[in-house]
Amino acid sequence: MRYELYYWDGIQGRGEYVRLALEDAGARYVDVARGDGGEDAMLALLDGRRVARPPFAPPFLKAGRQLIGQTANILLYLGPRLGLAPASESGRLWTHQLQLTLADLVVEAHDVHHPIAGSLYYEDQRREAKRRAKNFVAERIPKFLDYFERVLARHPRGKPYLLGRAVTYADLSLFQVVEGLGYAFPKAMARVARGHRRVIGVRDRVRERPGIAAYLASPRRIPFNEQDIFRHYPALDA
Repeated sequence: MRYELYYWDGIQGRGEYVRLALEDAGARYVDVARGDGGEDAMLALLDGRRVARPPFAPPFLKAGRQLIGQTANILLYLGPRLGLAPASESGRLWTHQLQLTLADLVVEAHDVHHPIAGSLYYEDQRREAKRRAKNFVAERIPKFLDYFERVLARHPRGKPYLLGRAVTYADLSLFQVVEGLGYAFPKAMARVARGHRRVIGVRDRVRERPGIAAYLASPRRIPFNEQDIFRHYPALDA
């Protein structure tokens, strides 16, 4: 299978969770919007007139005749096919549940710098963003990471991933979230990391996986930047 991933060029965004799964598995794929005419092709599919079941927004994935939208939904599809999800239905649903929880955290991270509206610039909502950031750093980041720390603590030694011994796409996504939070809130995450050694351990182990390490060292990995979900504004890093 040769997959086609459709997501905006220039940012990691929600498409990055799909890229990480494809890269870790060594899957054949093309990042369509990063090629010549790719963004026009993506917009044509979003228009909805060429497909029976159009996606709402990127990312979406073309796999054969299927067009699959929503990050967690894409990963639910890819997981078993890439060896990044359990064989059992209960295991796949648990992995999906963990991914959806991470998706909630990603939304909250975005809304720190855009607490009023996504259509307004950060500069138009600085005061509200600073107030939102204070709560996010003090309460929401620890609450989410505490949860994943507890999930990891349920496993005995030698089973260091969210589902135990085997890595899943949820672990790859946890890596991305921790990396993103570390970029956006380096001071806060330096404090939080001390109480979440298992979560940080997942981040470190995923980073060293051959497919991920090669991807991170390649030009395919778009750097974090201030047009993305995770943005570093020093005023918000309390």
